[in-house]
Amino acid sequence: MPEIVADSKTVTSEWLTEVLVHAGHACQVAEFSATTIGMGQVGHNVRFTLTYGSGSGPGSIVGKFMSDDAVSRTTGIAQNTYLKEVRFYQQMLPTLDVQTPRLLFTDIDAETHEFCLLMEDLAPAVQGDQITGCSARDAATALTELANLHGPRWSDPSLHRYDWISPTDEAAAELGEALYKQLFPAFVDRYRDRLTADHVRVAERFGDSFKDWSLGYEGPTTVTHGDYRLDNLLFGGPYPVTVVDWQTVGIGAGAADLAYFLGAGLNTEDRRRYEQRLVRRYHDALQFKGVSDYTFEECWDHYRRYSFSGVLMAVIASMIVGRTERGDDMFVAMLSRHAQQAIDLHAVDFLS
Repeated sequence: MPEIVADSKTVTSEWLTEVLVHAGHACQVAEFSATTIGMGQVGHNVRFTLTYGSGSGPGSIVGKFMSDDAVSRTTGIAQNTYLKEVRFYQQMLPTLDVQTPRLLFTDIDAETHEFCLLMEDLAPAVQGDQITGCSARDAATALTELANLHGPRWSDPSLHRYDWISPTDEAAAELGEALYKQLFPAFVDRYRDRLTADHVRVAERFGDSFKDWSLGYEGPTTVTHGDYRLDNLLFGGPYPVTVVDWQTVGIGAGAADLAYFLGAGLNTEDRRRYEQRLVRRYHDALQFKGVSDYTFEECWDHYRRYSFSGVLMAVIASMIVGRTERGDDMFVAMLSRHAQQAIDLHAVDFLS
């Protein structure tokens, strides 16, 4: 098996050959070029364009490595995000129906968290744009794929055997609330001029009820992506839609991914216009996957409840990863759209 090469700048032709042979390609890489792709803030994605000395293989592949930003890299290690992604591909993906890039090789040092993830290149697929948003048609495609993630292991008690996923218990909820309240003033100070007073009040109210909200869900659980948004979806190319970036995979309410995607994936007017139809599309797709004991009314209530998911992500993530101009735009859009989603859906009903 290939060794772990954790820094894209130290990749060699010999190592890429080992990776491809490991994946079943009879070839020898003579030379390659490397180009940074994507907009990830915790991971560093590189496209390797390959020239072969013998045999044949893909014209290009994609590698994922630790972020070059020290703050983001420290966050990735502390939050176990690198470990989760590698273990997802190694242990969990074979039990699911969700479309991901075809894996070539991945491994991680559990002590240092140095890792690498090599996968197929999905070009000419187009990455979604979290700031611009998407059409209702693309949203419907994404939600059908979301059901392919959630459906196969819906209410599966064996999910709790994965020791690299920490459950949301009282201690975790208390820690989350403390972190949110610690970071919230700095978030408001940074983005005050770009947020409305109503949206700030909703976010503050959520922080005051964070612990009870985190522990209050009593519905079914399943595998969750945890960051199911347009920047982590690629449309077209080899597949209608492909889901990437599994660094936040967890066990929880499927509706958390659902509300998180719709709340910021569509602009506010489109979300208001299409959300009931799109939530029903997701629910129908779940039923197609064999989920028969979950009513639409339950799904809708859980969708409303988790409209706060994007508020949570916007406040915490923006403060613990390296700051970029696009990141600022994305977190402002996320907070604004999700706060309005919570207002429109009267989601404060779910706060103590």
